[in-house]
Parts: sequence; C-alpha cells; structure tokens
Amino acid sequence: MCDPVYRSNLKDMELSEFGGAAKVMNDSIFSAAFHPCTSRLLMAAGDNSGEVGLWIPDSDMGDNDVLLFEPHTKPVVCMAFSRSHPTDLLTLSCDGTLRSTNVKKAVFDEVPMPCVMLSMNDEMSQAVHRGSSEQVGYGNLCDGHLTNQFVSATRINVGFFSSVVSIYDVRCMKESSNKPVSQLLGHSDSISGAYFSPGTGNRVLTSCLDDSIRIYDTSEITHKAPLLTRIKHGMETQPWMSDLAAVWDPKKEDCFVGGQHTAASQNVFHEGGQLQHSFQHPKMTKVLSVTLFHPHRNALLGCNARGKMYVFTD
Repeated sequence: MCDPVYRSNLKDMELSEFGGAAKVMNDSIFSAAFHPCTSRLLMAAGDNSGEVGLWIPDSDMGDNDVLLFEPHTKPVVCMAFSRSHPTDLLTLSCDGTLRSTNVKKAVFDEVPMPCVMLSMNDEMSQAVHRGSSEQVGYGNLCDGHLTNQFVSATRINVGFFSSVVSIYDVRCMKESSNKPVSQLLGHSDSISGAYFSPGTGNRVLTSCLDDSIRIYDTSEITHKAPLLTRIKHGMETQPWMSDLAAVWDPKKEDCFVGGQHTAASQNVFHEGGQLQHSFQHPKMTKVLSVTLFHPHRNALLGCNARGKMYVFTD
C-alpha cells in the first residue's frame, strides 16, 4: 500500500544549487555507494577505467570536494562501505581484484580471493570464495554470464544468467552441478539487475532489457516464483554506459528507484506499480544509469556516463 508520508518525503527532496551536483569521475560511472553516516553526505563512485572517487559536497576536500584514486585497471562494477568498519570501502573490478580502501588513510589493500565474487546490498557486503568448508566461490569474475549477485539474510543467493533469474541456497552450493531452489521466469531479454527486498527478502526486483521492471513474490521459496508486478520502463543503454537497474530503497520494503534511457530522471515506484515521484532537474541532461538511496536518511544519488553525480536531499 502506498505511504502518503513517504511520498511527501520524496517531494521534499531537492537538488541544491550549491553542492548538489559535481563532476566526480573522468569516465563513465559503473558503481556508487553512500557512506552510512547521517550527519554528512559522503559518496563514492567507480568508473569504467578503474578509478574510484570520493565526493563530500560543500567540503574543502581535494579538488572541488572530490578525491580520486586509481586502485583498479578495469571497470569497478560493485562497491560498498563496510558496516563493521565504516572507514573501509570495498571495491570489485573486472581486473579480477577485490580491494579494501581505508578512506581516511587512502590506503588500498588487495583482499586475497581464489575464485571470488563480491555480494553486496545495503544490508551487508561479503566476499565469498573457495577458502573454507563454509564459503564456496560462485563463479568467475566478469565472465559475461553472471554480472551480479545479492545475498539475503537467509543465505539465499540470486544469480541471473541471460533471461532467467535463479535462486540458490549458498549452504548447498558446490563447484559444479548446482541446481536452483527457485527460478524467476518471464524475461525476454538480458537481465541487468536482481535484488532481494531489504529486511525480509520477500520480494525480488529485476530489471530487464525488454524495457521492464518486475517484482516477484519470494516469501515462500517455490520452484517458480510468482510474478506480482510488471512495469514498462526504458532500460536499454549505450555500450559505453553501465546497465540500468532498479534498486530498492533500503529504508522501505516495498519501494524502489530506477533511471530510464528516455529521460534524465529518477523514478520511484511502489511494488504495486504506482509511481511515487519522479526526480528531475535542469542540471540533469544525461541518462542516470546508476541510482541509489541513502541507507538511513532522505537522500538520493544519480550518476551518469560523463562522470557526473547528483544528490537530492531534504
């Protein structure tokens, strides 16, 4: 059910004329993350060339409130701040490395990982590898088949191959011949994102290049998860851009945000398909291929292929 208070909070969020936008990266942004701090906004981004940038609006940090680092040599496809050590930023790249960065000291350490995948959402970040009886690697990094995966609190893993989303129980995974416990069917093109809903994991949100966002019911693990909602939404992008993918608001179990290729806007939807709010601004002239909400406060970040970042706050 749509929450009128939530919709009102969205409408109160604005892009500040001073400090609401910045040129952060030198290349197309492929990933981004909010620091969980609520007293001040700190945002990180990773681009197509392997650079990582930190942006604190209205600060005296670096050049134009931005610090740039070069920890990787290929696209940074996933990143998250550690919940247990908030000064540490984990970044995963197609160069085959996972790095942990202390943002205070600007020190980059490579995390040892034989056969690794990094699983991230707003609740946790976890590197899973073949290193013990309890941790098993899921696949090869950036092999073109498995682009992202996200672990829920119940240790159920989502992997999406081509046009099918498969759900696996990570406690039962082996190096080969793994069978999914459930599948999400109905996609007619490649899938660019699949996320469990925050908190319960009772929903999975998928984005597909057939210009559709879908929500599936995963409250009970069945062989074929029921489709609850399909929303027509422009999801195609150009080769130099990261894929468009809708993501949950970590503060809400039933609302999510996504950019679209037809306009430089960020649209927030309820899981039932109702548009809650559309974020637009004259400064935003290019498609926002990376979008995400702050985990604790009313703030929304959008990033584009020209390395620019925009943040709406209340």
